[in-house]
Amino acid sequence: MISDLYSLPTEGAEVRQFCGGNLQGEHESCVQFAQIPGAETAYVLTDSKPEGAGKELRFDEAELDSFVLGYAAERGLKL
Repeated sequence: MISDLYSLPTEGAEVRQFCGGNLQGEHESCVQFAQIPGAETAYVLTDSKPEGAGKELRFDEAELDSFVLGYAAERGLKL
């Protein structure tokens, strides 16, 4: 486990976007997601909305997996 995820640089991270829920523009409602370079089990999430600019959340793989599985279960989502 990485003790300080926020100390890791994110330069060069390959960002993927998951968009939806808003018809006002392509990038208005997107969650941006990237693996932190050099840290195989660390990830950063950001928001594409202007109000979210510069704000980010970082999680290790176990934390992110727990969130995704819990969220999907609560919503009744299945692959």
